[in-house]
Amino acid sequence: MMGIESLEQKEKENPPYKKQRRRRNQNPILVSRFIIFLFLLMEILRWKPQDALVVKAPKRNPLILRMVVLLFAMVCGLYIFSFCINQTNRDNNPLKIQVIDRRRNWHCRTAQIQEWDIPYVHFPEPQTFSRQECSCNPVRFFVIVSMQRSGSGWFETLLNSHINLSSNGEIMGAQDRRRNVSAILKTLDQVYNLDWLSSASKNECTAAVGFKWMLNQGLMAHHEAITDYFNRRGVYVIFLFRRNLLRRLVSVLANVFDKNSKPLNGTHKSHVHSQHEAQVLAKYKPTLNATVLVSHLRAADQAVAKALEYFKSTRHIVIYYEDIVRNSTKLTEVQEFLKLPQRNLTSLQVQIHSGPLAKQIENWEVVRKTLKGTSYENFLHADHKL
Repeated sequence: MMGIESLEQKEKENPPYKKQRRRRNQNPILVSRFIIFLFLLMEILRWKPQDALVVKAPKRNPLILRMVVLLFAMVCGLYIFSFCINQTNRDNNPLKIQVIDRRRNWHCRTAQIQEWDIPYVHFPEPQTFSRQECSCNPVRFFVIVSMQRSGSGWFETLLNSHINLSSNGEIMGAQDRRRNVSAILKTLDQVYNLDWLSSASKNECTAAVGFKWMLNQGLMAHHEAITDYFNRRGVYVIFLFRRNLLRRLVSVLANVFDKNSKPLNGTHKSHVHSQHEAQVLAKYKPTLNATVLVSHLRAADQAVAKALEYFKSTRHIVIYYEDIVRNSTKLTEVQEFLKLPQRNLTSLQVQIHSGPLAKQIENWEVVRKTLKGTSYENFLHADHKL
């Protein structure tokens, strides 16, 4: 939470959009300079506005000199005009569009929104429906960054039990939505404009909208453009990972088995809602490849570290699945992070793999010997209970 406080202090010291205000003030200065240049040019040519209707004998000014000065004036005029156009185009970026949108919704401002908090408060105008009386209800954008089988599905159902929050699931799982940066940004705009309709969509008075995004779904490959988007649009990033990567590996392998065998009446279920379904899926005990076990755990550990490094400039919070299971106050921290009113968050999902790892891995003794003496030995004993 210290990272959030320091970021807020930095935003207070440097209020947003000052740079944009200075840039907007440059164009009138350029125009005034151009007018002064024209008057000076008229003096050079010995023309005066009051002499326009007076017929006088022409003075002896060489025609060639006049043509040269006129040509010079045209070149200077074109240069100044093109400079003004470039300056205008430079201002036509998404950040300026946000400023325009915020001005348009200026009547929605309240004394409760601090100056440093403005970049994180939005008033979307969806194309698919009207927010009606909730048009002035501020909305905050968020994303849950996680890895498969790290408890993100359960965590998202907890968040969606909040009446004012909509988390739209793993929408970047589809290839066409992440085939390139343009497709990714288009999808993000659709979500944060409240135009992404799903079963999680709430009413017009949504106070926070987002989705969950796995590390291997284009997030890491295009991290620079995505980080820029998150900072520009004021997106809250919630990192959700699992401390015990060995348990995560067991869950990954069990889920692959379930996809292929479908023991629940021929249906694949990544998440279940009854103890009976959980017991059926928990019967499978995967056999871990001891040869690549350490390298697999190391790769997962490095992926987490790299994600935290890539997105460290964003407004973010880091939470772990085990901490939520052991301490329900972690959900209170998440609600405070998103500036939401506190609610009791619940989920109907049931944990599939519970109990000691020794009862969930077929070749437990081989795994135990492989990890003993390594930096991952603690995974053998770091169990938790629901």
